[in-house]
Amino acid sequence: MGRSAKWIQQRMMGQEIRNKLTDYWKDNEVKEKDEYAVLTNIIHQEWSDLSVKEHKNLKRLKTQNLRDHMTDAELVFTALAELSTRQISETMQTKGLEENKSPARKGGRIAKKARKELESKTGKKVVSGESFLQFPKSSKKLKEKN
Repeated sequence: MGRSAKWIQQRMMGQEIRNKLTDYWKDNEVKEKDEYAVLTNIIHQEWSDLSVKEHKNLKRLKTQNLRDHMTDAELVFTALAELSTRQISETMQTKGLEENKSPARKGGRIAKKARKELESKTGKKVVSGESFLQFPKSSKKLKEKN
C-alpha cells in the first residue's frame, strides 16, 4: 500500500519546519545529537503528554523513525510545536541547551492547547497507537438477521 500524497506533503512540510528549528539550534550553540534529542523530547512531551520513547512504545516501534509512523494529526501537532518553538527561540534570542529549554516547553504547550481543543470538539484522541505505515485492520461488521 503506497503512501497518500497528502501524508507525503505533510511529512515534507513537517521536515522543513524541523530543519528550520535545527538550523536555529545549530546557529545558536546547541550541540547536535544529544542536545537536539533533549530539546526534541521536551517539545514532544509538552504537546503529546508522552516522551518520544513512550510514543514509540505506544506504536510498538523498535528502531523505526516515529515520524514515519505518525498519523496526519500527530504530524501536524508536531509541526505546530516545532514551529512555535523556533519562533519563540528567535524572539527570545536563546543560546545553548539551557536557554532553549524554555522555548521548547512554551512551543510544545501551544500545540498541546490546540490538541486539547481539537480533542474536546471531536471526542477523539490525537495521540494514538495507530501507525500510518501499518495496514488498516479489517473491520468485520455483524450482519443483522432478519
